Amino acid sequence: MVLKLYGNPQATCTKRVAVVLYEKKIPFELVAIDLSKGEHKAPAFLEKQPFGQVPYIDDDGFTLFESRAISRYLDAKYPNQGPKLTPDSNLKAKALFEQGVSIEQSNFDPFASKAIMEAIFKPMFGQTKNDAVYDEAIKTLSAKLDAYEKILAKQKYLGGDEVTLADLFHLPYGSLLATAGSDLMTSKGPNVTRWWKDISSRESWAAIAKGIPAGVNKFD
Repeated sequence: MVLKLYGNPQATCTKRVAVVLYEKKIPFELVAIDLSKGEHKAPAFLEKQPFGQVPYIDDDGFTLFESRAISRYLDAKYPNQGPKLTPDSNLKAKALFEQGVSIEQSNFDPFASKAIMEAIFKPMFGQTKNDAVYDEAIKTLSAKLDAYEKILAKQKYLGGDEVTLADLFHLPYGSLLATAGSDLMTSKGPNVTRWWKDISSRESWAAIAKGIPAGVNKFD
């Protein structure tokens, strides 16, 4: 049975899982959830995802939600398919990876997502952008990326010298910053710019950046 990804084809967290599926070339079926119709709050959906958020997966009867947890599960289940995105053989490499994952979740996501909420998602749903909230989020994120610049001066990727989930997790929100009116990902410094151009030009991201293809996604 092909793995099913329940989510919205444009939703950031659904894309976070989809880019891993494409990296690993894991066949899957996108079961599109229409957020505008509140399908993520329907009783049948809440049985699988009690927080009413996208996405979740159904892997032959095993359901799992939270995009980062799903991504780790997929990489662990298919260790020899596509690149290994979670180092587990070397203690120090694993520690650097865990550090990178923590950096993304604590120092990038909260501020990038807040800026994008104000500049993109609020207007999309007929609400007014709060310029003060947006400006503060961008200011904080800018300071955080100063630290990224220092880290990436010493290593190629955020979790070490090989691309990992720690890098890929940045793609959904990082790619929307330009649309939200910020050039931070390409203006902070040479190391951040080099890293961002590298990960955002991966074939896996190019395949889903504008939306996850509907139906079954297969790979040769």
